[in-house]
Amino acid sequence: MIDTNPVLNMSIFGVFVLITLYMVYRVSSTGTATDYFAADGRFTGAQNGIALSGDFLSAASFLGIAGAIAVHGYDGFLYSIGFLVGWLINLLLVAELLRNTGQFTMGDVLSFRMRQRPVRAAAAVSTLVISFVYMIAQMAGAGSLVALLLDVHSSGGQALVIGGVGVVMVVYVLVGGMKGTTWVQIIKTGMLMLCTVMMTLFLMGKFGFSLTSLLQHAAEKNPLGDRIFSPGAKYGQSDVTKLDFVSLSLALVLGVAGLPHVLMRFYTVPDALQARRSVVWATCTMAVFYLCTLVIGYGAGAVNGTKAILAAPGGENSAAPLLAFRVGGTVLLGIVAAVAFATILAVVAGLTLTASASFAHDVYANVVKHGKADPDSEVRVARLTALVIGAASIFGGILVNGQNIAFLVSLAFAFAASANLSTLLFSLFWRRFNTRGTLWGIYGGLSSCLVLVIFSPVVSGSPDSILPGVDFAWFPLSNPGIVSIPISFLCGYVGTLIGGGQVSEKRTAEMEVRSLTGIGSS
Repeated sequence: MIDTNPVLNMSIFGVFVLITLYMVYRVSSTGTATDYFAADGRFTGAQNGIALSGDFLSAASFLGIAGAIAVHGYDGFLYSIGFLVGWLINLLLVAELLRNTGQFTMGDVLSFRMRQRPVRAAAAVSTLVISFVYMIAQMAGAGSLVALLLDVHSSGGQALVIGGVGVVMVVYVLVGGMKGTTWVQIIKTGMLMLCTVMMTLFLMGKFGFSLTSLLQHAAEKNPLGDRIFSPGAKYGQSDVTKLDFVSLSLALVLGVAGLPHVLMRFYTVPDALQARRSVVWATCTMAVFYLCTLVIGYGAGAVNGTKAILAAPGGENSAAPLLAFRVGGTVLLGIVAAVAFATILAVVAGLTLTASASFAHDVYANVVKHGKADPDSEVRVARLTALVIGAASIFGGILVNGQNIAFLVSLAFAFAASANLSTLLFSLFWRRFNTRGTLWGIYGGLSSCLVLVIFSPVVSGSPDSILPGVDFAWFPLSNPGIVSIPISFLCGYVGTLIGGGQVSEKRTAEMEVRSLTGIGSS
């Protein structure tokens, strides 16, 4: 156990919260729906790309991946590869077309040429479920971080801090809307990149700027030895684990293009060109970050040893904070504490805004009010929804506290790929795609993914399950993507074939022209 300084850690974190809250207040939205949900589309591609990085580089990236590399080696780095490669789908297939077609949410695109009410309701359900799964992973990260950095060991104390993180996150959303949340993301990304690069340089200096020396020490302090440099340490023991790896890879690569809080960011820029630039900026920023996590992960194993990491409060998630203390002492540990907390706050704020916007815009404004809701009431409903979502995510985070964050986030990616990817691609590229196909694709992918997760080792049947004391698991894989993603595409296809003529030819032609040219998107 390291000798933490809770007062210093909380002071640094408190300064960050106060500065960002002041900035959020200064740039707070004017109250119009366009400003609250999409910041009036005034951000540049560079600004939005950095904010996209902030949305995406969550506690899973900073804490979970570093820990996975430190303990499992090469297999842990596969998370980084999957997270990064998935952005190619956004760049090539989604970003430009989505920006041209929609206005606030993914439901705008899916319902453009379909029956509005059932499709918007399905899109909102999908967004809420995915956002919730993603958010509880961040809340679990808050609990792990607090246990290590603030010397809080009791489950009650960690639950209290998770609640505090949830409250601050809701304040960001209520006060600042998309504009304030975006600036929080930009600041947080700058802090995160500075911290990871600084830790990487300090770490390389400790080993004489010799990567070979660093890797040799990592192998010496890991029970796996040289196996940490080749595939299979975690996912190569049996045919089931190999299949689990394939499933995980599919979820990571295909899930990026279905994450609702990432998709919503494409509406904060003025045109499709800036949407493409956003993805390029985000990809370049994250490429630098993930290369740094490779050094930090192996470096954490080399400096601390696998046993010390697993024995620390938070387990694998403690690898980066432990490394910060060994390399830079209490001050660097305090900085890492602030950056990790900032990461959790910013990501959860973005998810909360996305989920509340989807409910207010898709369900309240277009399903309940039949498209006749005034903007003020729409924003008011979004703020009330944010309160409910915040409370639910706090409860969920307490329930899964202690799980590896990168793994929990991979489940959110599986839900996103299963529920949203098939319907988005079919809507944008298949003229025959209809309302029944949309509903079958969303609900089929979402329900199959949920059922498989519930009856997998994630929930029961193994020592590291959420409910380790019971066993009702019959699905052997930890990530269901290899089954649920094809089910979603199949359901969308079959539903379309038997759905009949539910598509407006006029709206289909309009969507095709609009998505490709941008005409009418402003």
